[in-house]
Amino acid sequence: MSYELLIALRQIRARKFQTLLSVGAIALAVMILTISHSIMVGVTEEFYNTSVDKIPHVSVSPEEGEDYIYLYDTLIERISSIEGIAAVSPFLTGQASLKFKDNSLNSEIRGIIPSQENEIGSIEEDMVEGSFQELEFSRNTVVIGSKLAEKLEVNLGDFINVSFPNANPLSLRVVGIFHTGSSLDESLTYTSLHTAQQFYDASNVVNGISVRLSDFNRDREIANEIKKLGYNAEGWTETYSAILRTLALESTTDNIIYGLVVVIASFGVVSTLNLSVISATSQIGMLRAMGAPVSSIQKIFIFQSGILGLLGALIGTFAGILIALTIGQYEIQPDSSDVYGSISFIPVAVHLMDTLFIIFAVFLLNLITGVYPARHAAKVDPIKAITSK
Repeated sequence: MSYELLIALRQIRARKFQTLLSVGAIALAVMILTISHSIMVGVTEEFYNTSVDKIPHVSVSPEEGEDYIYLYDTLIERISSIEGIAAVSPFLTGQASLKFKDNSLNSEIRGIIPSQENEIGSIEEDMVEGSFQELEFSRNTVVIGSKLAEKLEVNLGDFINVSFPNANPLSLRVVGIFHTGSSLDESLTYTSLHTAQQFYDASNVVNGISVRLSDFNRDREIANEIKKLGYNAEGWTETYSAILRTLALESTTDNIIYGLVVVIASFGVVSTLNLSVISATSQIGMLRAMGAPVSSIQKIFIFQSGILGLLGALIGTFAGILIALTIGQYEIQPDSSDVYGSISFIPVAVHLMDTLFIIFAVFLLNLITGVYPARHAAKVDPIKAITSK
């Protein structure tokens, strides 16, 4: 161990009160940063798990000027041959008026092939009553969202009348109710592709194809590949670009604010070290008179700043992780407005690399801020320092 480091450690131990204040200020700032970052990462991951995992990663629509995709089986084969495609599901969707007894509501009715559609959004996991797969084995049946079922006052086995201008009215039996915790629960209804084609009088056509990818980050790349086939295609990052921008902006803003808090705390260390320089003037003079070079004096104060920053970062990170994990245990009570969707706990995510980065960044920042008091100490004239004593 170098003598500069030994002197730095002795200075820190000798000034316990100042050390406590400096470490406490940095620890508090780092703790706030760690908690905020953990919650932000948790919310973002929850968004990906509950939203991106439930939506098509790429949506294919008809060619320019067309209402439908013809010969869609051939197109599905061509899309499926593209590397990175995990599942493909054709659908025919449109608006319809649903009526049960005296209650009527408008809804999107989507005709799908249940086994293929389930590979896109895992709808079976969201079923609260009945069976999604029954659409595949029965005719004139429907699966509706929980809020829509509640407003129509329908239950399993009830028949609802479906109509729309220029469509063929049908009576569909409810075979399932799903709940996603999103707006889809009151706006979306599933039926079989054959039933939808019969209802819209559009046989053997679809107006969209949903695509799921092995890696959802490749959505724009795959969408561009599909566009080369002559069809419109849009990745989920384009469809939900507003939400992604909001998340990115919020994350950046939070990190800037809490980063500034850490900077302010680090300048508290500078202040403490400056006081240390003034009070240790005679000792600095003695060291210089004994032949200690200027670089050694600078090292002593930079070491002090780095050690204080490292201690504060370690304590703050540890406290922040404990508090963040405690917050993550807090259960969100079910709300009638369903504003939290399917989230039952405050989402918190702590990642080792993020934690190490915060500790390293705070340590580095304190080394940098320690340069000024170190240079100030190095400028002390040894003769004046000794004679002033």
